[in-house]
Amino acid sequence: MVDKETVEALVKKYAGRSDLFIVDIQVSPSNEIRILVDNERGIRLEECIELSRAIEHSLDRDENDFQLEVSSPGLSEPFKVLPQYRKNIGREVEIVTKGGRKHTGKLTAVTEKNVTIEEMVKIKGEKKRPEIKAVEKEFDFDQILSAKPVISYK
Repeated sequence: MVDKETVEALVKKYAGRSDLFIVDIQVSPSNEIRILVDNERGIRLEECIELSRAIEHSLDRDENDFQLEVSSPGLSEPFKVLPQYRKNIGREVEIVTKGGRKHTGKLTAVTEKNVTIEEMVKIKGEKKRPEIKAVEKEFDFDQILSAKPVISYK
């Protein structure tokens, strides 16, 4: 059986020569290997093919038969690693807290411990109509259940 650590070491070796970062690696008991990678500018199909070939040539099919899939995370997939947050600074994101509340806003800052979004909220003022204002909200990573980009068709 192919182990996850071996696959991860191979991906890191290849990624060290490029600007790829690992999002997720899964290896099933039946040797189905699924690798999700990305980079700051958005990964191209050719980069996935190159990584797939590099991994495939480094593993011995005679010793372990395996199925290999290399891809980028989908647009609707939640963020799994810090570089995904950094890549999406300036974009609209949806954060669901562990308390179940949804917050949508522009991702403005990312640190090792938290993220900040600019959320548009209605604030009751002196006038009859509520005002809509941008409010910065900070979320520690341990508060976040999921975060993902908002897909806009505007």
